[in-house]
Amino acid sequence: MKSDQLAAKIEPFDSFWEGPEDVEKGYRSFYAFYRHNYLAQFPADRNACILVISCGPGYMVDMLQRHGYRDVLGIDSFGDKIAHARARGLNCREARAFEHLAGNPDTYDVIFCEQELNHLTKQEIPVFLGLARDATKSDGLLIVHAINGANPITGAEGLAQNFDHYNTFTEYTMRQVLDFYGYREVRVLPLSLYVFFKNPLNYVLMAMSALYTLFFRVSFLLYGKSNKIFTKKIAAVAKRPV
Repeated sequence: MKSDQLAAKIEPFDSFWEGPEDVEKGYRSFYAFYRHNYLAQFPADRNACILVISCGPGYMVDMLQRHGYRDVLGIDSFGDKIAHARARGLNCREARAFEHLAGNPDTYDVIFCEQELNHLTKQEIPVFLGLARDATKSDGLLIVHAINGANPITGAEGLAQNFDHYNTFTEYTMRQVLDFYGYREVRVLPLSLYVFFKNPLNYVLMAMSALYTLFFRVSFLLYGKSNKIFTKKIAAVAKRPV
């Protein structure tokens, strides 16, 4: 399967669509978000070979390089987004995701996907997972994220608000699909939006989020459901299949 055959045409899977209109502002806000939610998931070895798919202006590449990672490559299918990254001296280049993965077997210690899995159909996700498997080293990591369908407030809206969203995930289904396709040591993580700790409002929102989570957990238990993660988005970290 080639990238131009994927279903998402308006917002393709291999480009980053979540950045603000003020691209420069995004380097500050996304740095805080990525550092809080993802930095601890990367290997301690700063020489790890890392690929960032759909890197956009290089927000994740920037965060990793600022924390000492020396072998990070970002790819994105939109050249104008790559231009912002290159202007900041970030190691990013224009490339299509599926073709790049297919052409680089056993190369990466970590593959991080900035675009949500929701931009792939259920037929395309297994193809992507297979390509990611083949492009990572034997104990390589895959890090992905998606809209959390378990959130009663944002789950359904997150699916409907974008024409190129084809599915949502929950903690269970994220683990289910990665387990089924052989990924090991799968961990599903909540992604927090409230990472700007210098802003007092951050703590108010954290408290409100905790109350919502408690209410949702109790409500789900009443219907025989065991969901525990209700953040707007969830991530998964998994090892390459044997």
